[in-house]
Amino acid sequence: MMGTCYNKIEIKSPIKTVWKTICDFHDMSWAPQVITSVAKVGDKNGDEVGAKRVLNDMFHETLLSLDADAFTFSYSIDDGPGPVSSSAVDNYVGVVKLTESEQGTQVEWSSTYESENENEVADFCNPIYGALLAGLKDTLSSN
Repeated sequence: MMGTCYNKIEIKSPIKTVWKTICDFHDMSWAPQVITSVAKVGDKNGDEVGAKRVLNDMFHETLLSLDADAFTFSYSIDDGPGPVSSSAVDNYVGVVKLTESEQGTQVEWSSTYESENENEVADFCNPIYGALLAGLKDTLSSN
């Protein structure tokens, strides 16, 4: 069974400003109320495919793709708590995509995954993505 999550937000900042804020896989300082720690794993930089991180000592993630020209990147969750643990979910791929809009920039955060409890995964991940997007908007609004 394939599950999905989808969240989006409009941010009144130019697309290049938003991209510069979020494109480093190892820097999530723009969401301090959600992400309390980011540990870099391995020797790849945050803009290199294959970069790994551990968020909040729980979420183990790998950067799968990064396309600065298209303002998008994707990553996998390799292990995490509860519904996104490696024993509960397979092939978890998150995608962050920026698009220019009349208000500035639309940021879409989506994911696909395989799980026997896809609603549980969505109920777990959607509020996190919503909070991350709100944190991004707050950070860029205060700059």
